[in-house]
Amino acid sequence: MKSQIIAQTVKIGGQTIRGPLGGGINTLGDVINRVMTVLVPFAAVVLFLVLVWGGYDFVLSGGNPEKVKKGKAKITTALVGFLLLVFSFLIVRLVSQIFGLGTDLFQ
Repeated sequence: MKSQIIAQTVKIGGQTIRGPLGGGINTLGDVINRVMTVLVPFAAVVLFLVLVWGGYDFVLSGGNPEKVKKGKAKITTALVGFLLLVFSFLIVRLVSQIFGLGTDLFQ
């Protein structure tokens, strides 16, 4: 039964049930690879948009201290988010190498 935890095809009582993820997912490493290949680019695009938005607010503040503060806060948030994204990517790679979850992660 353990081998059927992330199985994409399970036979029960003569019936075959197919999973929604399609083929190619056999291990936890495959699941992590699929999730990370979607989430990392999405997060990068969101961070870029927040950075541009903060820069836009900062440049068009017109010297208003409150708007300058909001623009700087958005830029700071985007840079902290970028660092978190990079560190999370590196941590997932390190953990996958340590536990041998997949040799083809992020390659």
